[in-house]
Amino acid sequence: MTGFATRAIHGVKLKADVHGSLRTPVYDTVAFEFESAKDIHQAFAGRKPAHTYSRITNPTVEDFEQRIRLISGGTAAIAVSSGMAAISNVILTLAGAGTNIVTSKHLFGNTLSLFEKTLKPWGLEVRYVDMSDPAEVRRAIDENTRAVFLESITNPQLEVADFKAIAKVTSEESVPLIVDGTVTTPYLFRSKEFGVNIEVLSSTKYISGGATSIGGVIIDNGNFDWRKSPRLKNWANKMGPLALLGALRREVFRNVGSCLAPHHAYLHSLGLETMSLRIDKSCSNALDLAEFLQQHERVSSVNYPGLPESEFHEIASTQFANRYGGILTFDLESRAACFELLDNLNLIKRATNVNDNKTLILHPASTIFCEYPDEVLSDIGVRQTMIRLSAGIEDFDDLRNDLERGLAAL
Repeated sequence: MTGFATRAIHGVKLKADVHGSLRTPVYDTVAFEFESAKDIHQAFAGRKPAHTYSRITNPTVEDFEQRIRLISGGTAAIAVSSGMAAISNVILTLAGAGTNIVTSKHLFGNTLSLFEKTLKPWGLEVRYVDMSDPAEVRRAIDENTRAVFLESITNPQLEVADFKAIAKVTSEESVPLIVDGTVTTPYLFRSKEFGVNIEVLSSTKYISGGATSIGGVIIDNGNFDWRKSPRLKNWANKMGPLALLGALRREVFRNVGSCLAPHHAYLHSLGLETMSLRIDKSCSNALDLAEFLQQHERVSSVNYPGLPESEFHEIASTQFANRYGGILTFDLESRAACFELLDNLNLIKRATNVNDNKTLILHPASTIFCEYPDEVLSDIGVRQTMIRLSAGIEDFDDLRNDLERGLAAL
């Protein structure tokens, strides 16, 4: 098999371009013409592969999906309008009122809000466990559990679970394991090799790279028997290992309208071509910045899985091939000091995205978790003294100097 970067660049050519274009064009169109009534009937009935309507499939989006499938090693992939759409589409496909999912309280703020404030009122039970304890995960699973969900590296707690241990539990309990791999991507984390059944990603982040566009991806690794999923039994009888993607494409994804814009798919395909280079630089900058901050007198603590002192260093080294992502957190003496540092910076940008080409910084408690009271923040490990830094691909010396000036001015 060719290497990761080669696969990301060349993709899979399903059809030759009429003009010989080396890059799939942007099909900014809604509908597609058919030669006969029979042809369009067969396409809508799913008996003939064809694009009918861009809310369902589109040639530019399909090209991006095939590139994701190729680099991830998954069986199939579907691109959606955002990372949050990826999560919600999967949960809506697998679960329903009266069922439950098992997850962690250490989640991205919007994911936690989706579970607590959007899906719970519709009758979904959310069970929170410590993902570092596979036995606790097992105890939380029952006959109504439809999925176990966690993040590859939690944001912003930066915890790393033992995925093989959790996958052993979910496999024995016949429950699909879903992992949000946004901050690792298939370049750092080969999720299928660790027993993950479904990987969801926000392609807005590392895949886009330049923060040009919003998007998301759902990858089915092809290692779960969908006949064991109550919602997908009938689909499994018809489509076998493609049951999840079939149900998404012809029901939830189609009906909810979570389609990715063709132009965004084009930009994300473009981003894939340099993703491995950018992730290498981002991870390198994050480690160097963590080591610098660790030695600074104004910084009380630094959290990054790449530091030997991190309790997750060993497991992260094993699962992510000795690279630890581009996000780190550090603590100052107070919330006021955090705000002051952010205001002192010139090069590093105050913004909420992560894994951008630019280095970004924010105060999580007052931004992405601002809807939660202090007692909830304490419970989910988000401190008022915590700053999150997402390392970009700038020259390290410039980033260090900006932080040095900002800390010195406190």
